[in-house]
Amino acid sequence: MSLADFEAAVDDAIDSIPEDLARAMNNVAIFVVEEYEPGPGDEPDPDLLGLYEGVPLTERDSWWDAGSLPDCISIFRQPLMRMCSTREELVEQILITVIHEVAHHFGIDDDRLHELGWG
Repeated sequence: MSLADFEAAVDDAIDSIPEDLARAMNNVAIFVVEEYEPGPGDEPDPDLLGLYEGVPLTERDSWWDAGSLPDCISIFRQPLMRMCSTREELVEQILITVIHEVAHHFGIDDDRLHELGWG
């Protein structure tokens, strides 16, 4: 899948978020990144599909907005493409990954996502 088609699939996944939840998202940017690049002290993970970096909405206080940078959701293109064998499978996994990372923005952890069938 081309980068443009991949980005369009991410956009479609974002568009599938219910309108009331999309409106509740606050100060978060979503990016397509080719590969996960671990920071100093982070474990390498060539199979990481997405990453939420920020302060979940459930942990923000009244001072949070004062000069805070946007939260960042990264969707890792190459690991997703390696894991999927068909375009349909890739589009579905992109949707799952976007929903998974957006859920972290709302304060939902991996254990709860697994309980809900999204992990």
